[in-house]
Amino acid sequence: MEYSTFGRHVAVDTWGVDFDLLNNAEWLQAQMVEAAEACGATVMSVQSKQFEPQGATVLVLLSESHLSIHTYPEKGFAALDCYTCGETVDPQLAIDYMVSVLKPETTHAKKLIRGMGELVVETPVMKQAQLTK
Repeated sequence: MEYSTFGRHVAVDTWGVDFDLLNNAEWLQAQMVEAAEACGATVMSVQSKQFEPQGATVLVLLSESHLSIHTYPEKGFAALDCYTCGETVDPQLAIDYMVSVLKPETTHAKKLIRGMGELVVETPVMKQAQLTK
C-alpha cells in the first residue's frame, strides 16, 4: 500500500480565554481527546503537564500525527495546533471543537498544506463546532 504525504496543519492563537479553563490540564486533556475524536482521528496517547504557578501543556499523539495546546492563563492566551496526514481526518474540525469550548474573544489562525512540495499557507474558516456535551 502506498501512503500519501499530503497533510494539513492548522495553528490558532486564541486570546481572551477564561483563566480557569486555561489553568486546568485535566479538563484540557479531556477536551483535547474529545476534539481528536470529533475530527475522526485515532488517539494513541496523551501527555499533559500542569505548570506552577499557572499554565498547561497537553499533547495528544494521533495515529495521523498530533494535537497540542500550550496555555498562558495569566494572559488569557492559548496556542493550539493540529497536524494530520492523509485525506480522511480534517484537523480543522479538532481546532473548531477546541475554539468552541474555550470561547476566546479573538482568534488568529493559519492552515498549512504540507507534503505536496512548496508549503501552501491559507487562512481557514473558523466554524462553531457541534459539541456533544
